[in-house]
Amino acid sequence: MPKSLPVELPERLCLGNLPTPLQPLDRISERYSLPFGGPRIWVKRDDLTEFGMSGNKLRKLEFVAAEALSRGCGTLITCGGIQSNHCRTTALVGARLGLGVHLILRGEPDTLVDGNLLLDHLAGAKVSIYPPKEYTAELGRNFAYWQEEYLGLGHRSLCIPTGASDGLGIWGYLSASQELIEDCHSQGFEPEYIVSATGSGGTQAGLTLGCQLLQVKTKVTGYAVCDSAAYFEGKVREDIFHWSRLTGNEINLSSLEVDVNANFIGPGYGAAGPEVYQTINEVASLEGILLDPVYTGKAFHGLLHQLRNGSYEGCSNIVFVHTGGQFALFPYRQNFSFQTV
Repeated sequence: MPKSLPVELPERLCLGNLPTPLQPLDRISERYSLPFGGPRIWVKRDDLTEFGMSGNKLRKLEFVAAEALSRGCGTLITCGGIQSNHCRTTALVGARLGLGVHLILRGEPDTLVDGNLLLDHLAGAKVSIYPPKEYTAELGRNFAYWQEEYLGLGHRSLCIPTGASDGLGIWGYLSASQELIEDCHSQGFEPEYIVSATGSGGTQAGLTLGCQLLQVKTKVTGYAVCDSAAYFEGKVREDIFHWSRLTGNEINLSSLEVDVNANFIGPGYGAAGPEVYQTINEVASLEGILLDPVYTGKAFHGLLHQLRNGSYEGCSNIVFVHTGGQFALFPYRQNFSFQTV
């Protein structure tokens, strides 16, 4: 039997449909892995957490929103790309809880209202869009500005970083790590690898810390969708250190194994090559699983490439954490022109 986490979880809201399913991807495994001595591929369906298929972000927001309510905050302020899954989830969570939501988005103000951006508006979030250079240069000032604006209206607000990836948001996948390992044990195995997309670092940080605290041999690999391996190796450690400071739980950071594969980022964040769209098409047609070109499609394409290269030879089971993002398919519909409808 797997061990329980040796830490007490803070207050959380029960927003997700948990536990999410763990299912095998047997047709993918037969095509890309098993005939070549590779592992069986499984998927942890965290795309099914609820709130409009809000994916991994909802696990983090169960803890973040609980903290906001405990502080008496009436507004959530957060940030991300114009098709941010995290921002869309925050907008829906705010609507559910009766909290105001203000989104600071990176993009062009005249962007077509589609995909996650459409859902932001439908959920009633206030949206401020800034061109990329201005967004990056002024993000801290914009958080402070809007927080002051809401305070002037009599609303305390909680500022949530990109992806809710910090020492508070990390609880989402710290708790999920136990759920995932228990899922695997119920199927009769302990995975050699857990893999996921890494876009802000918090999901990988929670899984990495969780596996260490559970004392399992499972290795966590994040497939980066932006930035660099060095950046995410530092970000994961930063989030874990922040968690340690917030909770008083000491962690030996030097003993953490933080594994990031940054070889499949492609043209950059929010941009993917045709091979990623082909992978998305293939996974949908073989398994009925929908991936997206920003996060999960890139990560899964990287996983398949590594399987073909024999990187996972000799291992028996890999779990891919599906972090959601299906609504991001629609703004990129033109990249599926190879698919005749």
